Amino acid sequence: MSEYIHIDGHDLYCYEWENEGEAVVLLHGGLSQSAHWVANIVPALEDYHVFAYDRSSHGFSAYRQESINFKYQVREAIAYLEKVVKEPAHIIGWSDGGIIGLFLAIQRPDLVKSLVAIGANFHYNGTVPSFDMGPISEEDRAEYAIYSPDSPETLDRIHEHFHHMWKSEPEIAVSDLQKIQCPVLVMAGDDDVIRHEHTIELFESLPLGQLAIVPGTSHILPKEKPGLVNLIITEFLEDLSYPITRMPIRRTNPVNNLSE
Repeated sequence: MSEYIHIDGHDLYCYEWENEGEAVVLLHGGLSQSAHWVANIVPALEDYHVFAYDRSSHGFSAYRQESINFKYQVREAIAYLEKVVKEPAHIIGWSDGGIIGLFLAIQRPDLVKSLVAIGANFHYNGTVPSFDMGPISEEDRAEYAIYSPDSPETLDRIHEHFHHMWKSEPEIAVSDLQKIQCPVLVMAGDDDVIRHEHTIELFESLPLGQLAIVPGTSHILPKEKPGLVNLIITEFLEDLSYPITRMPIRRTNPVNNLSE
């Protein structure tokens, strides 16, 4: 089911797959939309009640000049969770969606059962030096003209806003990451735009963090290897208990009597 729902004073284009099970919320990336991703992952989440929405200035949701910053997008996410989902949810966020998930886990832990952060950085300096948005492609312009409720030239304004935002946001302190108490799976491609050192620092800052670097993938890993990415995500969601490994190094296992 998909429809416009009035949230936080404006309309958002929302999706819902009413399966039995706990709530899962999919948060798409920046300059993207839910439809770019849901077909790849929703079938793997058949045991969950899945929700998604296009953030303001994305996809089928109209442009709002004030919306292209994380403070606004987190506020919008909180309003969506409170009005539509109405229960604590497992958050699966890709890129900017993963960053929003980190903010949610810090600011509203009561709304987040677990978090999967895919290709997410907690600081704007976390990308590789060569990262460049590049010009808007003709394919993107054609797609925008079809699905957006706004005029085609609006895409240029949105693109310019993101160009500035990604140079100064996000800026999450490591001390705040250390306060996150829900299980978090950090995922990235082995050729991701997020620096590996930054991804590892994110993982090691989380008290209940797990890490997956997916081989042979870039920042677009959910589309490049959907089978592997979805398997890792679903296995994570199936068992959110503290990992008990046979040879712990970075995490201290609560059970010390396991034999090798």
